[in-house]
Amino acid sequence: MTIETDLLALEDQFWTGGPEAYIAHADASCLVVFAGMAAVMDRDAIAKTAEKGRWKDVRLTPTGFLQLAPSVAVVAYDAEATRKDGAAHKARVSSTYVKRDDGWKLAAHQQTEIAAEET
Repeated sequence: MTIETDLLALEDQFWTGGPEAYIAHADASCLVVFAGMAAVMDRDAIAKTAEKGRWKDVRLTPTGFLQLAPSVAVVAYDAEATRKDGAAHKARVSSTYVKRDDGWKLAAHQQTEIAAEET
């Protein structure tokens, strides 16, 4: 496997898993950016927002990858998923990872919703 495929597999876990995915794979602090908010959050606070089953029919389409240093990498992708209430969701996403002694950890995550007319 490549670093890119490893990181995309972690991204899939964040979409389809619950709090345990964030406890295992988020860094101690993580910058999160969405349309309605931007904040540095600690791992436990992020995990509390991750209800298992909140997304289904998740499809991630890679759009970019850049390894900035041996221990820092950015993965970008388009995401399509269905919210648990049945609403469709499409977003352009990028996540930055840092390599720690116990593996790659999510350090920054940005998500921009793609309007239906853009697709």
